[in-house]
Amino acid sequence: MPDSLRVTAAPFASHASIPHEYTCEGANVSPALEWADVPDGTATIALIVDDPDAPGETFTHWVLFNLPPDTTRLPRAVDVRAEFADHVPPPREGKNDFDDVGYGGPCPPPGDAAHDYVFQLYALDTAIDLDDGAPKAEVLRAMEGHVLADAQRVGTYKR
Repeated sequence: MPDSLRVTAAPFASHASIPHEYTCEGANVSPALEWADVPDGTATIALIVDDPDAPGETFTHWVLFNLPPDTTRLPRAVDVRAEFADHVPPPREGKNDFDDVGYGGPCPPPGDAAHDYVFQLYALDTAIDLDDGAPKAEVLRAMEGHVLADAQRVGTYKR
């Protein structure tokens, strides 16, 4: 996969601690993110946030898809419906592993070592024909063969 897409700004450096306000112990709001070098041919952008260090299996914190291809940032505490109200197709948020639709901040078990949280951004050559609340597995299946580029920012958090 080409390495053109890149995350350029987040409220935490790569592999540094995620600020408290973006976690279950803080305001539990999504962090602002910025990216650049979206490749030509991009139809939509997707973002998946996972904790691969969760006990048992990877824990999904956010599934966001069908962002407009000219989008290069998400504001802090983004309200996806309001921010992209005029976009067709409308951006969608999938179900996270808290069994909610939307963002759920880092919330590792107390006493665990710091967990990594992977903010994985994808440039896709198609829109994803799924509704709000779609599980990550369905979104990933719909993305198969359509990823033009990807980029990530990893943050850490410990309670």
